[in-house]
Amino acid sequence: MSALVDERAGIVWGCIPRVDGDPVFCSLLNGEKQDEGVWRFELEGQVSSSQEYIRNTPNLVTRLTAEDGSAVEILDFCPRYERSGRMYRPVAVVRIVRPIAGSPRIRVRLKPMRDYGAEVAGRTNGTNHIRYLVGRQALRLSTDAPVGYILEERTFRIEDDTHFFLGPDEPFVGNLREEVRRMEQLTRKYWQHWVRGLATPLEWQDEVIRCAITLKLCQHEETGAIVAALTTSIPEAPGSERNWDYRYCWIRDSYYTVQALNRLGALDVLEKYLGYLRNIIDQAKGGHIQPLYSVMGVAELEEGFAENLAGYRGMGPVRVGNEAYKQIQHDCYGQIVLPTVQGFFDKRLLRLADETDFASLEEVGEMAWNMYDQPDAGLWEFRTRQEVHTYSAVMSWAACDRLANVAGFLGKTDRQQLWQGRADTIKQRVLADAWTGNGGDGGHFTASFESDYLDASLLQLIELRFIDPQDPKFVSTFEQLEKALRRGEHMLRYAAEDDFGKPETAFNICTFWLIEALALSDRKDEARHLFQAMLRHRTKSGLLSEDLDFESGELWGNFPQTYSLVGIINCAGLLSKSWNTVR
Repeated sequence: MSALVDERAGIVWGCIPRVDGDPVFCSLLNGEKQDEGVWRFELEGQVSSSQEYIRNTPNLVTRLTAEDGSAVEILDFCPRYERSGRMYRPVAVVRIVRPIAGSPRIRVRLKPMRDYGAEVAGRTNGTNHIRYLVGRQALRLSTDAPVGYILEERTFRIEDDTHFFLGPDEPFVGNLREEVRRMEQLTRKYWQHWVRGLATPLEWQDEVIRCAITLKLCQHEETGAIVAALTTSIPEAPGSERNWDYRYCWIRDSYYTVQALNRLGALDVLEKYLGYLRNIIDQAKGGHIQPLYSVMGVAELEEGFAENLAGYRGMGPVRVGNEAYKQIQHDCYGQIVLPTVQGFFDKRLLRLADETDFASLEEVGEMAWNMYDQPDAGLWEFRTRQEVHTYSAVMSWAACDRLANVAGFLGKTDRQQLWQGRADTIKQRVLADAWTGNGGDGGHFTASFESDYLDASLLQLIELRFIDPQDPKFVSTFEQLEKALRRGEHMLRYAAEDDFGKPETAFNICTFWLIEALALSDRKDEARHLFQAMLRHRTKSGLLSEDLDFESGELWGNFPQTYSLVGIINCAGLLSKSWNTVR
């Protein structure tokens, strides 16, 4: 289970039984009804709060202080550690409330909802537990706090550590106090050992570690799928109705996530994700691959509305599902091939890819080859128009190019020549059809073969090794991109009108692409300045959402956004001083 906790220690978002399930904690999107769909500890006379993570873990400590000086600490975590040869990761949240000053009095407000905010869940109770009827599977709160106080939402004094385990509807086995404390210690140890294995840059280690932990939390471990974000329907801009459900696995977003974590050596995420991809490829049977699937690999993600939720700050609609699954997006073929290729070369992996995997991957490559010059919705998922998008064509080139690398590694000379020849053909087509003017005339690559507008995905031509950053064609394109899309320290994805009008906010990953391009274009001081500016926009938890108002600096869009966290990791690695400067 994953949960979002606000600055006052309220769990305001959490879905059951999976990240794409019913948000039993939904006050984040519940408009003015902030006392429903929430789990909050309210300190009598509270005047301040502060938060911090336990070092190198997602375990969160919130301190609430009252006007009389009394205070409590609330420790939140989701259990995760090895037990009986398997990973113990129940759909559960554990909270420990500790008195740390004076005689604090608290009220427990625990009101999960059901059916996307349709009603507060019914409940039954026993001597030491409360059952919340949130759906087919109830949640059970086991606690050593007085159950009557919780049921009646009465204020009571906290005189000793008090423990709350909200999880599966089954009796809690063992001594609650001792078991919960043991769970916290084992969970803390798990995460700190995982972080110890990361190859972090010298600079910005805390920032990179927080992003890496959060990206790992965005993986559905059962299947290996990686979701784009943990939320739905936080708008990209105020009142824009650009409210999308991001609780699904986009092939594109997942590619960028595993790429960033690979640079840190977090191969466990890659291995699980490759297993998910193999199932997607099997399911496609050599045919069309969608841009996104559910975490279980379900293809149909029909889009509807949660009518009972008012939306973030009352800005509906709240969407459930995403119609983008019906779209044609040809970049996905390259984004399957690129992470999978590592499986042939990386000796650290528990399961090395073999010739059978290569045969399956060639089927994906065939789709890239057949579709590279066909119209699609593009990576920005336009809903009302299709063009031959340059980014999609270049991703198809990358698929053929990397397949040639694998074929050469496997000693398949004829297949190497085939795939290299296809890559060369695609490259020449892009250079011919996605270029306008000439370098000395302000020429540039275009976002599509049919038009001359620009979008920020053209910055990825250097990341994909399609063109050198010093090549005059890229230099000229970069110059035009800055003129058209840069807004001070931030970058738009595009400036042209789309299905909802002109974009009103900067797209955070595009700003990081700008920073990368600056660094690779011998403008490293400027890149460092912009990177540090972006870090100042993070939440107090050290995270970023999808979008940012380039005038006010306010964050918008779903949260936490994997794209944005990837940008922090990649830029930190690119800009950091070497470890050799200190050792």
